[in-house]
Amino acid sequence: MLSRVREDIAAARHRDPAARSGVEVALLYPGLHAVWGHRVWHALWQRGLRFVARMGSQITRWVTGIEIHPGARIGRRFFIDHGTGVVIGETAEIGDDVMLYHGVTLGGRTRDHGKRHPTLEDGVSVGAGAKILGPVRVGARSVVGANAVVTKDAPADSILVGVPAKPRRRTDSDDSRALLTAPDYVI
Repeated sequence: MLSRVREDIAAARHRDPAARSGVEVALLYPGLHAVWGHRVWHALWQRGLRFVARMGSQITRWVTGIEIHPGARIGRRFFIDHGTGVVIGETAEIGDDVMLYHGVTLGGRTRDHGKRHPTLEDGVSVGAGAKILGPVRVGARSVVGANAVVTKDAPADSILVGVPAKPRRRTDSDDSRALLTAPDYVI
């Protein structure tokens, strides 16, 4: 468990140029606190303690401003930068090395039971305010631009921008951090 905590702190320091130390990240980053809380609540959810898990996730939401349903499945080195307003639904699946900015929604579009939230494969980055809705799959290493609305599957190595978002192929020279701040990819 301690190795996972160290891994999370290192991932945050790697992705956030404003991070000055591991202690600062561990104590002051609500996105990290939300992920750590989610691990506890998800374990309880998996053991059938659904009410306690939901109650715990709501406490984490009140403290951090980030709502992660305890049923969501989250990979390693997941980082939420700034975090306020992030919502992650019950059947969402998030791969390893994924990064979300504030105001992102991984939401459903139906009240049916079953898979109704998105799947983000490994290495996906999602810009501020983006909405990814329904049981869509965003392929590995894709970048979703700020305020984009994704309602259809996207292949690996895509750049998704617009309302509704339309994917275009990423090139080897495209840098995820630069793409998330470039005016061409913001609505």
